[in-house]
Amino acid sequence: MTQTPSVKLYQQYIDTMRKIADIRYASALLQWDQETYLPPKGAVIRGQQIATLSEIAHQYFTDDTLGGLLQELNGRNDLSVAEKKNVSLTWEDYSKQKKFSPAFVRELTETINKSFHSWLEARKANDFGLFAGDLSKLIVLKKQEAQLLGYERHPYDALLNDYDKGSNVQLLDGVFNTIRQPLKDILNQIQSRPQVSNAFLHRHYPKDKQWAFGMQVLKDLGYDLEAGRQDVSEHPFTINFNSRDVRVTTRIDENDLGNMVWSCIHETGHALYEQGLPDEAYGLPLGEAASLTIHESQSRLWENHVGRSKAFCEHYFPILQQYFPEQLKDVTVETFYHGINQVAPSLIRTEADEVTYHFHVMIRYELEKQLLGNTLSANDIPAWWNEHYHQYLGVQVPDAKRGCLQDVHWSHGSFGYFPTYSLGSFYAAQFYAKASATIDGLENQIQRGETGALLQWLRTRVHQHGRMYTSEQLSEQVSGEVLDIQHFLGYLLDKYRDIYKF
Repeated sequence: MTQTPSVKLYQQYIDTMRKIADIRYASALLQWDQETYLPPKGAVIRGQQIATLSEIAHQYFTDDTLGGLLQELNGRNDLSVAEKKNVSLTWEDYSKQKKFSPAFVRELTETINKSFHSWLEARKANDFGLFAGDLSKLIVLKKQEAQLLGYERHPYDALLNDYDKGSNVQLLDGVFNTIRQPLKDILNQIQSRPQVSNAFLHRHYPKDKQWAFGMQVLKDLGYDLEAGRQDVSEHPFTINFNSRDVRVTTRIDENDLGNMVWSCIHETGHALYEQGLPDEAYGLPLGEAASLTIHESQSRLWENHVGRSKAFCEHYFPILQQYFPEQLKDVTVETFYHGINQVAPSLIRTEADEVTYHFHVMIRYELEKQLLGNTLSANDIPAWWNEHYHQYLGVQVPDAKRGCLQDVHWSHGSFGYFPTYSLGSFYAAQFYAKASATIDGLENQIQRGETGALLQWLRTRVHQHGRMYTSEQLSEQVSGEVLDIQHFLGYLLDKYRDIYKF
C-alpha cells in the first residue's frame, strides 16, 4: 500500500526524534553511572564524554532539516490530534534550542559536570568554598541561558518555564504569598501542643535490613524491577532511559530509618510515572512527563498521602517490626504513625515534615530569584541561607553540609526546579482527594497493602497523557478544576488536628 505524503513525513520525524533520544539517553546513562559507580579519577574524562554527546544531540535537534520537516508537518491538516501535538511541542522545543549554539551547550555541560564533582568534594570537606567558584561560573551561564531564551519581566521566568510551562515569578510569588501565613498558623498551632516523639527512628537500623525493606516497599507499590533497579547515591534521584528502563537511588543512614524509607517511596512515585508513560511514544513529547511539577505531584502523593498515612502504617508497621524486632519492640503502630509525621523545624529539606517543607522551598526560590536577578552572588549564599533559615524556621545552621550544600540541584544547573516541589505537593493533595472520591474504599485497600487500584487510576488519569496537557490543563482533566491550594491546607488540618489534638 502506498503511503500518503503525511505518513512518510511523520515517520521521518519519528525516526529522527528517536535517533536524538538514543544519543540523549546514552548521555543520561553516563550521568547515572557518574552518580553511582564512577571511580573518582574518571570524573574529568566522563565530563568530556557527556559534553560531546550533549553537543551531538543538540546539533541533530537544531539541524535545519528537522526544522524544515517540522514546518512542513505543521502545515498539514491530515495529522491526528496526537501527531499534531507531538509536532507542535517539538517545534516549540526546537525553537528554544535554536537559540543555543553548540559551543554554549558544550560549555554549559562541561561546567555542570565540573560543578557536580566540586559539590561532592565540598560536601565531603564540609566547605562551601570548594564549590563556590564552579557554581559562580554556572550561575553566569544560567543567566546567559535566560537571556538567550528571552523573558518579559524577570530572568528567572525563562528558567522556571523550562520546568513547568507557564510558570513565572509573578505566579509563584502569588502562590507562596497565599500559602505562607496559613502554614505559619498551622505550625504555631502544632507548636502549642505537646510534641510527639520520633526517637525510635534514630535507633540503630542495619543497612542491609533497611535496604531489604526498601526493596519490598518498591515492589509492593508497583515498581517493575524488570524495567528498573535501585542503587545508592549521595542524593536520591530517579532517571529514565525509556519507560522500560527507569532507575532509582536512595541513601541509607543507619541511625535514621526515615531517611531511607520515605526517599524510597518518593523516588518510587517518580519511577511509577516514568514506567507508565506510553512505550510507543519513545523519543516524542507525548512519551515525556507533563512537567516537573506534575512529576513531583506523583512522588509527593506516594510519599505523603500514601506512605505517611495511617492506613499505610497499619499495614507496614507489623512488617517493619519483623525486619527490626529489637528496635521497634516497644513501639505501637499509633506511636509510629505519629512519629513519622512529627512536625518540627529542621535543617534538611528532604527530611522535612509536610508543614515546614514548604519554607525550605521558599528559601531556595527566593535565593535563586536573587541570584538570577543579580542581587546576590554565589559567595553570598551561605550567609543569606543561614539568616533565612533562622528567620523562616528558627533554626541555626551549624555547617555548610547541613546548610547550602545539602541539595544536588545547583550542581546540575537545575535553577528553577525547587518551586515544583511545593506546586507538586499542592497538586498531589488535589489529585489524591479526587482519587479518594472516585476509588471505592481506597483507604481500606491501602490498609491491606493494596495500591494497584490507585496506581491504575494514576496511569489512566495522569501517566498515559505524556505532555499532551500543561500542569493546569491536566489538573482540570484529573480533578475538574485548576490548582486550588485549599485541598492541601484542608489535608494538613485534618491530619495534624488528629495527631496533635488542636
